[in-house]
Amino acid sequence: MARRIAAGAAYGGGSIGLLGAAAVGVLLAEVQLAKRQVGGGVAPVPPSADGRYGVAFTGPAEPLRLGLLGDSTAAGQGVRRAGQTPGALLASGLAAVSERPVDLRNVALPGARSDDLERQVSLLLADPARTPDVCVIMIGANDVTHRMPATQSVRCLTTAVRRLRTAGAEIVVGTCPDLGTIEPVYQPLRWLARRVSRQLAAAQTIGTVEQGGRTVSLGDLLGPEFEANPRELFGPDNYHPSAEGYATAAMAVLPTLCAVLGLWPESDRLDGARRENMLPVAKAASQAAKEAGTEVTGARAPWALLKHRRRRRLPASTEPHPHPHPEPGGSTRLDHRPDADGDGDGNGTPRHAWVRRPSGRPRE
Repeated sequence: MARRIAAGAAYGGGSIGLLGAAAVGVLLAEVQLAKRQVGGGVAPVPPSADGRYGVAFTGPAEPLRLGLLGDSTAAGQGVRRAGQTPGALLASGLAAVSERPVDLRNVALPGARSDDLERQVSLLLADPARTPDVCVIMIGANDVTHRMPATQSVRCLTTAVRRLRTAGAEIVVGTCPDLGTIEPVYQPLRWLARRVSRQLAAAQTIGTVEQGGRTVSLGDLLGPEFEANPRELFGPDNYHPSAEGYATAAMAVLPTLCAVLGLWPESDRLDGARRENMLPVAKAASQAAKEAGTEVTGARAPWALLKHRRRRRLPASTEPHPHPHPEPGGSTRLDHRPDADGDGDGNGTPRHAWVRRPSGRPRE
């Protein structure tokens, strides 16, 4: 199914239906019940975390430029402090690993669907002098909840990846989370949400890898860990992650973010104990959608590499403070940067991918 969705996205196919008409009435009733319960709390407006991280590493090397795109998860909705957002956590971690400052620019929009990525990419690429070195995209949940056709969703994502890759940026996509773990969602809607989320995540993986990007599955991060600890890993509205939830997701994405920039040790040997494997990209995508933290990387066509990287504990992030940042033309914009201690074209179309799986335990 994921391959059919990706093919439909690439060649202009329409929506691929998953439900029989007999199930529609029950599902619509459960959707309305879930909507009344989700959002019972109030998710605060995500704080801005744009600015420079790791200024203690300032030296002759230019700062790395990190762009974040996507929906409320990428924006950090559900937390009140800038240092708790995924962008701030990833920028701090990337600065610590690279020992270089990192300039973060987050253009993610709460409530965004994949068709908003065109606007977000245009914002990031508006100034050629500030083109990101690497971008993280986290998108898909609102596509599922708003019943956006999967083929359209994947088409929008692959177009965004292609534009950013053409501009010279490396890409890491955090695929659609498993919406079947949201606490107020009941059966059979829970089963359907899980199935549709995983199919979209797998199709996103195929489309991204074929455009030269890498993906990290977020599905099971909103799966066993979130399901077992809903009060700790979900925010006050029972829908968006809490600070602990965002830290868990960022810790899974960070190794791939570093690897795509050549900052993470790579090996040509597959680790059988970690269930790493070389598979056709569709099979790799399907397996990755079932296990959080799994990376899929395009290899020689038509293969992909499935990897489970060891997670690295994120550095403690401090609250950023306003910092004047000159804009083109001499104007000044107030960005945020953390405290000075730093806490705070290859567009081939492979069909197979490497898959790496996480060890499940962070490395100190």
